[in-house]
Parts: sequence; C-alpha cells; structure tokens
Amino acid sequence: MKITSAEYVISAVGPAQYPEGGLPEVALAGKSNVGKSSLINALTNRKGLARTSQQPGKTQTLNFYLINKNFYLVDFPGYGFARVSQGVKKQWGKMIERYLYERKNLVGTILLVDIRHPPSKHDVQMFAWLKTFQNKTVIACTKADKISRGKWLNHLKVIKQDLQVRPQDVVIPCSAVSGAGIEELRKVIGELTGSTQAPV
Repeated sequence: MKITSAEYVISAVGPAQYPEGGLPEVALAGKSNVGKSSLINALTNRKGLARTSQQPGKTQTLNFYLINKNFYLVDFPGYGFARVSQGVKKQWGKMIERYLYERKNLVGTILLVDIRHPPSKHDVQMFAWLKTFQNKTVIACTKADKISRGKWLNHLKVIKQDLQVRPQDVVIPCSAVSGAGIEELRKVIGELTGSTQAPV
C-alpha cells in the first residue's frame, strides 16, 4: 500500500467526537515509551504528523489520523510508564474499552512492543484484552535497529511465548529509524482496511 496523504483529524474522548462516515479504523496500542508516534510518522512518511515527546504519557486521548482519505489510524494513550494519577489511568482504560467494545469501524489492532525486552505485564494484559475484541492482532516489535538482525529471531521467540501469540496473529520486527518492517506493516494495514492501493 502506498500512502499519499495523511492528516490529523481529531482527538476524542468519547463516541460523540469520533469521526463520522464509516471509514475503517486500525488502532495502535503500546506502552508510553514504545515509539507509537515515531511509527505513525514512519508509516505515513510525515515527520511531524504525530508529535513525539520525551515525556511518557503525553497522549491522553484517542487521536485519529486520516490516511489516503479512506481509513483512519487511531493512536491510543500509552500505558505503563505514564506519570499520571491512577484516576486518569482509569479514565483512559474506560475510554479505550468503550472504543473497543462499541466502535463498529474498528477492523484491526496493532500492539507495539519493544523488541529488545520481554513483554511487560502491561503488554501481556493488553494483548490478552485485545484478543477478546479482535480475531487477528498485529504485533509490531519496535526499535529493531537497536539490536543486530541476527538476534531478532531469539527476541521474537520470547515475545511470542510471553504474549501467547496465536497462529493467525502477525508479528513484525520494525524500526522507525532504519525503515525495517515499515513496508510490511503498510501491507498488513492495507489488507485490514481494504486499502491495498492509494486512491487515484
């Protein structure tokens, strides 16, 4: 899939603010420092589309990005390391849960985990949760440029075991820095959204 246009549309906290029109949506979840914003920018070839921050937990809403005028990427608030109160974290949980339960436009989810480390307990919990909503989930193993390619298989094996990945789930090592896995992720997103080609 070739991405020819990408734009930030809205930050939502509930259904009343979700975009209308029925376009398919792919959600991205992951801990606060896993590199979701960098991955979105790499996928879309837009350096400043999603704002990266040195402060974990900066994203506190569901951020909708319109891609190729025919589907959305939806960025979830990060979890795990955000320096926010338990009350705010509970609000995030309810906001995400409501979206996952009720949003009929949702066609797929991508869980981002850091390839360098075994999945955290929050990663395991999130993946178990996502599996209750989606028959197929994509696991994007970020920061693959930080370790040698020869070590990828061993790290991926640990991630698959700890998350209890199913046969239908897709696991992709990737890097927003080197570009590794980015084209493969685009292809999977295109298949999920029925957008294998950019609009003419």
